[in-house]
Amino acid sequence: MDVSIILVNWNALTYLRECLASIYEHTHEVSFEIIVVDNASPEGGTGTLKAAFPEIVLVQSANNLGFARANNLGFRYARGEYILLLNPDTRLVEPSIDIIVRHIKALPDAGIVGCKLLNSDHSVQISCIKRTPTILNQMLEVESLMRAWPNCRLWSIGPLFEGNVKVLKVDVIPGACMLMPRKVFEQVGMFGEEYFMYAEDLDLNAKVKQAKYVNYYVGETAIIHHGGGSSSRQKVSYWATIKQCEAMVCYFRKTRGPIYQRFYEVSLGCGALGRLIILAVSSLFGDRLQNKERRRNSWTKWVTVLKWVAGKRETA
Repeated sequence: MDVSIILVNWNALTYLRECLASIYEHTHEVSFEIIVVDNASPEGGTGTLKAAFPEIVLVQSANNLGFARANNLGFRYARGEYILLLNPDTRLVEPSIDIIVRHIKALPDAGIVGCKLLNSDHSVQISCIKRTPTILNQMLEVESLMRAWPNCRLWSIGPLFEGNVKVLKVDVIPGACMLMPRKVFEQVGMFGEEYFMYAEDLDLNAKVKQAKYVNYYVGETAIIHHGGGSSSRQKVSYWATIKQCEAMVCYFRKTRGPIYQRFYEVSLGCGALGRLIILAVSSLFGDRLQNKERRRNSWTKWVTVLKWVAGKRETA
């Protein structure tokens, strides 16, 4: 078995069916198995997957384990030499798995290998590659800035827009599509289960680099990632926003220590306040600078972040 493909589902059945069909349609060079872990999805219906795709291994969790623990659970059933951690809201449009497996086999020092991710409209997602998180690049992580200056050393996403990049060493490969040797995933202790969701991929990348492996971006192939669009274009979830804040605090505490974590919390609060001031000023110009829906979503997000930071400081 070359590859064990692990997908964690939570209420994404429509996307998941599309993803599974695309894997079978476009993957022919490598032997693979598919393991689907359902995280106690309230919508149900996962039993119908076996009828449509009888070859898959379906693992039904009695509780929502979160992303990290559910992937670790799926790994217990895996038999492949390589592990592909893939989001259920992805879709192959070409033999991407064949291509990235071909590359990882030729890279003896490879830790994690990923590829280009595209939005539903086929525009490039700037999260395909990342620099190691710091307070500075997290505070300046604004999509318009990153697209305007893609080669800035704070994020270094220029290769995403260059057509001649086949393989590139990078700091971070995002969790939507992560291919790695089985032995590496085992050696670094799999996903850190202190994360429920968000930042567990950052933590895994850090552990892989600490173990002296190299992360690679393969630019010659791409997959669709429906859920990876800019957060300013999506409805804001209070719960998800809080989970993102908690995850990054956990990441910085674990990788940089408690003092750096405290500085991050203060910076996050100041950054949220600054963005709210900018949004308030931009609202005076109507829709000329930013449309009403995006401005409202951004306002909701940063108010939520500011309240969370203020509440955390009060209880500290």
